[in-house]
Amino acid sequence: VQLQASGGGLVQAGESLRLSCAASGSIFSINVMGWYRQAPGKQRDLVAEITKSGEITYADSVKGRFTISRDNAKNTAHLQMNSLKPEDTAVYYCNFRVRRSPWASSYRDYWGQGTQVTVSS
Repeated sequence: VQLQASGGGLVQAGESLRLSCAASGSIFSINVMGWYRQAPGKQRDLVAEITKSGEITYADSVKGRFTISRDNAKNTAHLQMNSLKPEDTAVYYCNFRVRRSPWASSYRDYWGQGTQVTVSS
């Protein structure tokens, strides 16, 4: 299973970006699709995640500004980021919890390669 993230870039404060993450390979089911971010010198933290049933969790710092969505038919997740702030600057990673076949006993986490988001003031 491979995850390909895209959509990062350099924007000014107040502007928007849309990140996408597409999974490919042997996939039977994806339970959770999530986005994490890691700023220089800091730990990787959860930004938002969405379950297969549509339950969503956001970090407090992005509530009201970011929206996560998923397209199950395309094994893709999106993160719409509005009203970006300099403190949103980080490398953003997607994480999917994948069951590779009907006979697999459990889900396994896979990570995308990361995409840089830089917000200037």
